[in-house]
Amino acid sequence: MPQDVIVLGAGIVGLSIALHLRRRGVDVVVVDRHGPGGGASFGNGGLIQREAVFPYRFPRAVRELSRIARNRSIDAVYHPLALPGLASPLLRYWWHAHPKRYAHAADVQARMVLTCLDEHLDLARDADAEGLLRPLGWMRVYRAAADLELAVVQAEQAHREYQVNFAVLDGDGLARAEPHLLERRAGALHWTDPLSLSDPHALLLAYAQRLESLGGRVLTGDAEALVRNGAGWRLPTSAGPVDAATVVVALGAASTRLTRRFGYAPPLFGKRGYHVHYAMRGNAVLNRPILDCDRGFLLSPMRNGVRLTTGAEFARDGAAPTPVQLERAEPVARASLPLGERVESEPWMGVRPCMPDMVPVIGPAPGQANLWCAFGHAHQGMTLGPSTGRLLAEMMTGEKPFLDPAPYRPDRFRSRGVH
Repeated sequence: MPQDVIVLGAGIVGLSIALHLRRRGVDVVVVDRHGPGGGASFGNGGLIQREAVFPYRFPRAVRELSRIARNRSIDAVYHPLALPGLASPLLRYWWHAHPKRYAHAADVQARMVLTCLDEHLDLARDADAEGLLRPLGWMRVYRAAADLELAVVQAEQAHREYQVNFAVLDGDGLARAEPHLLERRAGALHWTDPLSLSDPHALLLAYAQRLESLGGRVLTGDAEALVRNGAGWRLPTSAGPVDAATVVVALGAASTRLTRRFGYAPPLFGKRGYHVHYAMRGNAVLNRPILDCDRGFLLSPMRNGVRLTTGAEFARDGAAPTPVQLERAEPVARASLPLGERVESEPWMGVRPCMPDMVPVIGPAPGQANLWCAFGHAHQGMTLGPSTGRLLAEMMTGEKPFLDPAPYRPDRFRSRGVH
């Protein structure tokens, strides 16, 4: 059992790991360049997605690939100059989207997703932040009845195989549920199990404060300054150098910048995303998050206003923000809902950490003693953070893991491929 641990990354994954370790008596320091919740955990749809048993899949249909290739959509855009560097992970992503391999990824994701509500509520109650988690579910809205019917078939499969609950609303039912929608729709699929966050950043701050109240520390520092110090580790921080026996890498899309220095470089890649908040005109309200399935953007009611979030942007690491998806989505969103002025002058941008096999990396780094990994949660970092925290803490402290950790093991990636 480690006596002291540095957790690199103060997002939902890193803070969840730290809280679970501290509960088990481990001395924990969380170090992040930006403070709690400054990365991808800050900018998300604010959903704890109990229904997300099927991972986001690389499209294989020629028609869908052709649509994305035109680079004019809202849900997926790319920088042409970034494609050569992304060719290898995206090809692997496409390979894993084969129905047989995708079924395995879905089964593995579902094992963790099925625990997400209990694990989130456990941490939120302990941090006195339960009020931030609203039992609203969320809706997928459709303009065409045929698309809604297809979605219902898929939802029935999720219910049959994983006990996911949902309700179907026709056009009138949707109008009653969301009376301020400006467009008539064929209907909606309402996932009823998920929780909706009113303020994702506030939740992360509450978890950080709870960790400190338990004796843990949250410091600022650059993870890339980590070095070996005898059998342990040393890292400069805002409070001076910190030494620890063990390190956990939970840096999201930046994780492999560090692990590569220590001989472990799995094919992690990023999907950039953006958000911006809007006031509502008059007395209009949005009661729950809604995804426009035809155009590929999410509108979610939050403390700061209605958050408009985008799909995936593929770009070079460190490339300047190019919020073209927001520019394309805003007029469509305004036609759907009486949005007022933007709350922020500039949109937020973050990077989702993705693995080609659609399974996060959780466990000991191969070839390095006392170095652990917890990254690659793609679109489900907020959903899976607390479950990951419990699983990794149990592994590190020698408890029997509440989930089988084998599918998430880091050594499933070889230096030249995946097995």
